[in-house]
Amino acid sequence: MGPVERRVVRESKHNTLCFILIDSESLSIGKAAGMAKRAEDAGAAAILVGGSSTVDQIELNNAVASIKDAVSIPVILFPGNVTGISPKADAIFFSSLLNSENPYFITQAQALGALAVKKHSIEAIPMGYLIIGEGSSVWFIGRAKGIPFDKPSLAVMYALAAQYMGMRSLYLEAGSGASCHVQPKMVAAVRQNFDGLLIVGGGIRDAGTAKEIAKAGADVIVVGTMFERGSDKALKDIIRGIKSVKR
Repeated sequence: MGPVERRVVRESKHNTLCFILIDSESLSIGKAAGMAKRAEDAGAAAILVGGSSTVDQIELNNAVASIKDAVSIPVILFPGNVTGISPKADAIFFSSLLNSENPYFITQAQALGALAVKKHSIEAIPMGYLIIGEGSSVWFIGRAKGIPFDKPSLAVMYALAAQYMGMRSLYLEAGSGASCHVQPKMVAAVRQNFDGLLIVGGGIRDAGTAKEIAKAGADVIVVGTMFERGSDKALKDIIRGIKSVKR
């Protein structure tokens, strides 16, 4: 593990963490940096930068640089394609979309991006990525065969496969702005079987939901659309709620 991954793992042993996802193409550079600073002040543990449709690498580099200047918490890339790589970030979730029907998102994009990650010495955090449900942008672009929300056993199968292939993190993703979040029952089933860092995101809009997912065993909860559109108070409530869950 590199320093960012070690830090996240260490901090998540005490309580569930909250990461904020910033889409570099949906916000101006100034707004992205301001959003990141507000998130840090509210208690977020890291900033994720990326999105399923990021195409402008110059804009991404500028956004990551401005966010780095604004915060002291880790800035981690969360790319949907090879265009989501920036040398200015602290680390990258080097992920494989395990339930994609397109091999490009399972291994080919990763192969194309690997040399850039090595060249720029970006800390790579190996992660299995699972799309839960259907209808989100990442589901569409990633051509995922979405796991039904009420089929936790299917998520467990993929989680174990990710673990046996050496992936130290697993992300259960309902999708940005999803109408439904990953159910606590599925999180609990995966937690019972997956030994690595368990990340859950998509459709989490309130402290009650976040707290239930934390109780089910999530190490990290990712919030994006809610904070981008909502208030700092709502984020503070979520962070306060998940920190109250004893681990």
